[in-house]
Amino acid sequence: MTKYNEELYRGERHWKEGEFDVFRSTHWSAPGCHNGCGLVYYVKDGVLDHVEGDPRAAFNQGRLCIRCLNQLEAIYGKDRIVHPMRRDPAKRGDDGAWEQCSWDEAYDLIEENVRRIQKDYGPESIVGLVGTGRDVNCQLALTCYIAFKTPNLACGFLTGDSCMLPRMAGTMITHGDCPVADMSQFSELRYDDPRYIWPEVCLIWGNNPIVSNGDGFFGHWIVDAMRRGGTKLVVVDPEVTWLAAHAEVLLQVRPATDAALAMAMINVVIGEDLYDHDFVEKWTYGFDELSERVKDWTPERAAEVCGIDAEDIRRAARLFGSARPATLQWGLATDAHANGVHEVHAIMALSALTGNLEAPGGMRMARLPWDMELSYSCGWKWLDPELQAKRLGNTMSPMHQFGVTACAQADCMLNAIETGDPYPIKMLYLEGTNPITNMGAEAPRVYEAMMKMDFNVVLDYVMTPTASAVCDLFLPIAMAAERTSIREWWAPTRACMPVVAPQGEARSDNQITIDLINRLNPELAHEVFHDITTEAELCQWQITYNSHNAPEGQTFADQVEKVTTWPQVEYYRHEKGLLRTDGKPGFNTATGRIELYSPAFASFRLDPLPKYEEPWESPVSSPEKLKEYPIVITTGHRSWEFFHSEGRNQETMRELHPDPLFDVNPETAEEYGIGEGDWCWIENGRGRCRQRAHLTPQMKPGVINAEHGWWFPETEAGAPNLFGVFDSNINNLTTQMAYGETGYGAPYKGFLCKIYRCTPENSAPTPTEIVAGGGWDYERITMSNHDEMIHPSESAC
Repeated sequence: MTKYNEELYRGERHWKEGEFDVFRSTHWSAPGCHNGCGLVYYVKDGVLDHVEGDPRAAFNQGRLCIRCLNQLEAIYGKDRIVHPMRRDPAKRGDDGAWEQCSWDEAYDLIEENVRRIQKDYGPESIVGLVGTGRDVNCQLALTCYIAFKTPNLACGFLTGDSCMLPRMAGTMITHGDCPVADMSQFSELRYDDPRYIWPEVCLIWGNNPIVSNGDGFFGHWIVDAMRRGGTKLVVVDPEVTWLAAHAEVLLQVRPATDAALAMAMINVVIGEDLYDHDFVEKWTYGFDELSERVKDWTPERAAEVCGIDAEDIRRAARLFGSARPATLQWGLATDAHANGVHEVHAIMALSALTGNLEAPGGMRMARLPWDMELSYSCGWKWLDPELQAKRLGNTMSPMHQFGVTACAQADCMLNAIETGDPYPIKMLYLEGTNPITNMGAEAPRVYEAMMKMDFNVVLDYVMTPTASAVCDLFLPIAMAAERTSIREWWAPTRACMPVVAPQGEARSDNQITIDLINRLNPELAHEVFHDITTEAELCQWQITYNSHNAPEGQTFADQVEKVTTWPQVEYYRHEKGLLRTDGKPGFNTATGRIELYSPAFASFRLDPLPKYEEPWESPVSSPEKLKEYPIVITTGHRSWEFFHSEGRNQETMRELHPDPLFDVNPETAEEYGIGEGDWCWIENGRGRCRQRAHLTPQMKPGVINAEHGWWFPETEAGAPNLFGVFDSNINNLTTQMAYGETGYGAPYKGFLCKIYRCTPENSAPTPTEIVAGGGWDYERITMSNHDEMIHPSESAC
């Protein structure tokens, strides 16, 4: 464990150190993050002075990212909004039209609109929109299902629900759980747990974990494994990241061709007899069918598809296939194209063949310690079944119908807004999301859709482009250091407690949820929530009534004093009957085995085996487009300073990272006359945006990697400028409704574009001016023309 001065970093939650009150706590949001690192807050005269990592916190062992260290700028920033504000919907985009109001007036306005929409259209015409992995998930779910009585909670215009949900949907069907890399993070002893074994090999697929730290995974655990355990790396990424530079094998694939690579690696693992025979025989289903499926997927075939060397595929497969244990850390890149679920199936089948599931240092079936429902399903069971049946997307695919993931489907929501089918949408309630700036593909279209609403509510702590553009009521939220909450994702169970009072009248998402439930659904507020009124009472309710595995008599007050509570760790749970509800040995699937061939997929009339489909817009499938748009683009490039669209308003972050960047190989840049730092247009048939070129030999030639989430708070807030949100918005080039056959996954990565230097002659009109004038002229993909515009690749196998 980490060595530290125990007199300075004490075990209690609160102590005095000179002029400071010192508090141990954990962080979540705001500002946003996927992790829950342990912090030490130093408070002087009721004001947060500085933050350090908590070396007693086994999760992060004292380490913090710059975003957490810099949170004082977010808490005390001059642009933070700390009072509710309202404006006339007729004056959307007018930054001078805001009026401060009281919380009672804000709640009156919500109640008035909710009651009217419920009466005139039905509660299903209200949609709650959520962002990624912040401390808003269960709160928005409870607000939707209990307060508003709507079945519709959706990811904020995220086409194909393309963030973690394809991975979750795929693995819940084939594995019955969500497998994650075991870096000892489920044990409080961490690397000192005598049962833990360092992975011999870690396969990093489609993410840069030391920068992104996504999905509850602290990226520096991999660095620990490299330094302390001698773990070797295999990296799949079109760019040479820091981890890739230290890999035994780097596979710089063409974006969105990953499934072809996975199937070729399976071909090698089976063909060279590297798989774990005992595990495959006892614990997998469909090995013979999988073997038949991949027999034609030779490394040579995949190499041609992916643009890599066949021998590198063999080296990677041999290294990963023969390692005991081996683990896999994967990320959003596996979600962000239409073949996402089938790619998930391929990658996880490869992992299963090695027999490292549930082994120390392998892949662990991740579960919550107390199994609290703190995500999108929270409160669903109290919603009227007739309303549950109206959730958008239920008829899109059987995977949605049977609730494989617990939210409305984002493309179906957009379709309902645009067409009124199956019913109109009249109100959006946005909590922790900034979709026009960040996750909403085809951003001008999203802006247009949101303007159609009768009423829009935004919960945030600064005025974002989305809020400035379409919001009618702004509710100011408390920051992590100002709020009370409880967290499980994955281990440990964490308490988040306020160390300073909220600025102004800001309230936590927990408090706003309680207030709205008490106002809008007093019957359930009494019957289910027992008339709770405070954040701490809601946390206790989660433990007592919304948990399947909390210790008897557990109190939130006890959890606050402990800060974190760790689960008892068992390995090889599938052998002990600890994964299935019936107590029998096996995995939590219908067959009790890892489903290399999925009977569930077959029953859904989906391919029951992994497959590769060429992206609908690519050098192979779109040869005519390739003539005009010869560059393959991947989007969502992560940076140290920002969490998606957050942080652009912080002086320190912008000093370190002032402008939007795209990475491009010097050979590619030279071909188009582009130099380091040049402002360039990135363009395709749907739109264009401008970013600065960063020339790096680390980027695969012919591919660029562009940043997302950019806006410029130093510019005009009001329309048409909206903080310049469209000028550098890579989602001017993406598209809605190009989802795959499962409804999960869509092409945020792997499509086509061109790049050229910005000049005075080619810079008018700007994207802002084009959007203000109605947007670019092209044929949009819709649900009615989806099949004719999205042609399955002939190379599908």
